[in-house]
Amino acid sequence: MATDKTSTDKTHFGYQEVPVNEKVGLVGKVFSSVASRYDLMNDVMSLGVHRLWKRVAIDMCSIRSGQNVLDLAGGTGDLTRQFSKRVGDKGQVILADINAEMMLCGRARLLDEGIVGNVKYVQASAEALPFPDNHFDCITIAFGLRNVTDKSAALRSMYCVLKPGGRALILEFSKPVVPGLSSIYDIYSFKLLPLMGKVIANDEESYRYLAESIRMHPDQATLKNMMDEAGFERTEVTNLTGGIVAIHRGYKF
Repeated sequence: MATDKTSTDKTHFGYQEVPVNEKVGLVGKVFSSVASRYDLMNDVMSLGVHRLWKRVAIDMCSIRSGQNVLDLAGGTGDLTRQFSKRVGDKGQVILADINAEMMLCGRARLLDEGIVGNVKYVQASAEALPFPDNHFDCITIAFGLRNVTDKSAALRSMYCVLKPGGRALILEFSKPVVPGLSSIYDIYSFKLLPLMGKVIANDEESYRYLAESIRMHPDQATLKNMMDEAGFERTEVTNLTGGIVAIHRGYKF
């Protein structure tokens, strides 16, 4: 359960410090702005590598036929598409996102591809998931946790709705671990990324926020500790592309 917040509590929106009760709206404006070109920008920004990152995460989920999967912050449905194939007719995938525009883009995209029947769509906050306890075999959140106001509350909520024996995977930008990579990554993030946002999506500020939100996100060790504190066991970290992205996986027993 999320901790009650007051109007005087502060949190980060990128590098800005804002009232806690304003962050959801600010993040919502960012993703409403970029929703229609989100997939195109992902391909351009990562040179298509985000697809490989997601493929690794999907394989690490070890999804089987008949299982229940929650694709949290599922956005435009990249992971949901693959999960739907793996759970089959006897399983179910829920694509959940707090942003209606992103979720509707995902729904339209998956319907166009004929993915129906075993996929449902729920607008929900990660901090207070509206699902029964011990319900899902697997929960994923890909490139969404850094935008959550209370990450610890989100992790606790994920743990509650996960079945005993289930696993949660967090695919997220992290901190480079290869010497010299951080300086190159900074140039890319704060010079090229906003420029690409301006040229391709006509939205420089949203992509500047995205770069800042990556830098404010907990590093690998900190996020692993947060998962441990939320109750997850056997937590582990897999670095991808020199730590630019990391997969955190934990289990509920």
